[in-house]
Amino acid sequence: MDGKGVAAVGSGFGVGELPGGGVDSGARQSKAYRVRTQIEGMIAELCEGDSVPSERELAARFEVARETVRQALRDLLVEGRIRRQGRGTVVSRPKLVQPLSLRSYTEAALSLGRRPGRLLVGWDDVPADADTADALGVAAGAPVMHLERILLADGEKIGLESTFLTRERFGGLRAHYDPTTSLYAAITAAGVGFGSARERIETVLASPREATLLECTTALPMILLHRRTVDTHGHPIERVRSLYRGDRIAFEALLRE
Repeated sequence: MDGKGVAAVGSGFGVGELPGGGVDSGARQSKAYRVRTQIEGMIAELCEGDSVPSERELAARFEVARETVRQALRDLLVEGRIRRQGRGTVVSRPKLVQPLSLRSYTEAALSLGRRPGRLLVGWDDVPADADTADALGVAAGAPVMHLERILLADGEKIGLESTFLTRERFGGLRAHYDPTTSLYAAITAAGVGFGSARERIETVLASPREATLLECTTALPMILLHRRTVDTHGHPIERVRSLYRGDRIAFEALLRE
């Protein structure tokens, strides 16, 4: 070991400490992870809806700074282990784990024992942009139907779904379809069979408007799904953009070789 290395070992600063009394960011992260693990063990013994001790109480219990506790709680909020309720924090129910499949949200939620629901945000005719026109096989600028709805699970807002359909093929839905119910069921009842879909998944942050509709902050990680669905003959049915709260839902897929 060279002289510089010996000086570093014998510098007199504690683990994670820097000259001038600072604390290394890696040490802070390690301490927050330790506190988070301890909080996880604590909430594992609680039930859904039980109160989580305050930042002040947790900081005193674990003998750490409140900022360390705050960082640990932020991580658990994002993961959906806890949630804000009023001015406090409570244990959250497990995330809704939805399979990636060619089924409606209603079918998937019911299969998991959850109560699905939808709130209508808007149902309008809009000119197709280039991507929508390509997905639906119409000319750019052609009028298409845009259906926007908030997705609910047991009354909780978990997603925002934006669906585009050709007015020529599906305009008849306006006469009888209830937009708070399953769109897939209505399309199937109209004699259209779902064939296949291509879906892309990515993570994003919500816009201020989206965060307001979903009652969350713009700092919460979101899961964004883009889907283009065709019928059994390969003809376009829909283009869908679905935005889900990352703290309330997860997705899984069954893979086979």
